[in-house]
Amino acid sequence: MTMIKIKLIKSPIGRPETHKKTIEALGLKKIGQVVEKKDTPQIRGMIHQVNYMVEVLE
Repeated sequence: MTMIKIKLIKSPIGRPETHKKTIEALGLKKIGQVVEKKDTPQIRGMIHQVNYMVEVLE
């Protein structure tokens, strides 16, 4: 299974609660932080929900 890197580029402060929880579920806490996750449909859906706050580094 391939891995994708996800980087938080905008703060979740002032965003909807569901988006904050999605960012937290992805394991992101600080701006500029990069996490590596398996490329699954569930992770892709989470990224799609908060695509304005994250950047995918493949």
